[in-house]
Amino acid sequence: MLSKAISAAVHGIDGYLIDVEIDIASGLPTFSTVGLPDAAVKESKDRVISAIRNSGFDFPAKRITVNLAPADIKKEGACFDLPIAIGILSAQEQVRPDELKHFCLIGELALDGALRPVKGILPIVLSLAKKGIRKIIVPQANAQEAAVAQDVQVFPAVNLLQVARFLNKEETIAPSRVCLDNLFDDFVHYELDFSEVKGQMFAKRALEIAAAGGHNVVMVGPPGSGKTMLAKRLPTILPPLTFDEALETTKIHSVAGLLASSKGLVTRRPFRSPHHTSSAIALIGGGSYPRPGEVSLSHNGILFLDELTEFHRDVLEVLRQPLEDHVVTIARARHSLTFPAYYTLVAAMNPCACGNLGHSDPKKECMCTPYQVRKYRARISAPLLDRIDIHLEVSALKVTELTGDSPAGESSSSIRERVIKARSKQKERFSGSKIHCNGQMGSRQIKKYCVAGEDGRSLLSTAIERLGLSARAYDRILKVSRTIADLDNREHIETPHIAEAIQYRCMDR
Repeated sequence: MLSKAISAAVHGIDGYLIDVEIDIASGLPTFSTVGLPDAAVKESKDRVISAIRNSGFDFPAKRITVNLAPADIKKEGACFDLPIAIGILSAQEQVRPDELKHFCLIGELALDGALRPVKGILPIVLSLAKKGIRKIIVPQANAQEAAVAQDVQVFPAVNLLQVARFLNKEETIAPSRVCLDNLFDDFVHYELDFSEVKGQMFAKRALEIAAAGGHNVVMVGPPGSGKTMLAKRLPTILPPLTFDEALETTKIHSVAGLLASSKGLVTRRPFRSPHHTSSAIALIGGGSYPRPGEVSLSHNGILFLDELTEFHRDVLEVLRQPLEDHVVTIARARHSLTFPAYYTLVAAMNPCACGNLGHSDPKKECMCTPYQVRKYRARISAPLLDRIDIHLEVSALKVTELTGDSPAGESSSSIRERVIKARSKQKERFSGSKIHCNGQMGSRQIKKYCVAGEDGRSLLSTAIERLGLSARAYDRILKVSRTIADLDNREHIETPHIAEAIQYRCMDR
């Protein structure tokens, strides 16, 4: 007796089809799974046997062989439990075989036959739509996520018995539906706001420029100056996610198992803040079964590295390639995977080991020698700093700024309006290309769109000579100048724009 069911799995952040073939033959009772299964797939036999029996079906005391094709790709996870169980029931004609070819089955089984959610449902469903498969049965907890793909019928099920009755046309399951407009309704509701930040007008201006142009930022300032507070409010002034951006971001979070079952789509830009003890693999991704790291989980959002100098140097160096290429490629002996990694890097660090360099309070005088300051800052390599567009000095607040009844600062919503207007200019400027904002410009785009006047070029030449800027830092200043001009609603870069951009290179001095 032979039966076949259709399932799917995830490779990277893309789904691919799996043919689940079940053969039941006479002989000693055995249950073997072939097709490069991992430990979780091999253990499915125990879950499947218990689920079938506890759902009221007969389990055959025969020789059962399960083949997962294609056989040259490693299979992992528990998502094949449901198709294996239904395939066994179909081979015994307890489930109608003619219905299986119209459905894709995905789900993990509990011992009592209940269906549990699995990772990576959205990329799987999107890949099925491209293959022409329009019907999929998933665990009820995955229904919201799967239904985001509008051109596929998603049937949510609670247990194995319900799936069997549905395929036998003894019970109906209503397809799951999701209103995409409702998913984006909560975008404007943030608990944090820029109006809560006292003082720091210079820092707020720099972060507005960073948000408008997609520029990376490093903030240097003493403890308690508000660096973390500013960084956590940066997502509140970013433009809303487009639907395509939301889909790509959701796929990454789905594969990583970070998507809540009650929410089928990531509608806010991610904000990831890994601890400084994180390893290179945790940051960049990888493992025996490669998974996206923090740089990919922050795709289309913010990656915040607090206490930058406390990260291991080799961990920070792995950021250099994704900062330039906006992708992470993880190579293995059998295959390589590519994860998207376009994010805005926001880092915070103290100015010296004691943290008091440049502090306005005379009681907190810096005790570090110039050599100790240089050694402390040398923990961050020059090539990495060159890839960060804005170097921002965040000074300690004065007592009057903290205790005074100063009026509330500008709200995030009003800053976001200016950012959106500047981004719309960039979208029009780079239409027809893969570039979406000024921070992504290459040398060709810089030469075309970042043309300064004679006075501006003279000022820039003087800054290069005095600060000893690298060629990459020169390009960064021009890109930031272009963003400042966009915020100022100017067609061309002017001298004040370049002068302001030069101020945001404090680490080059």
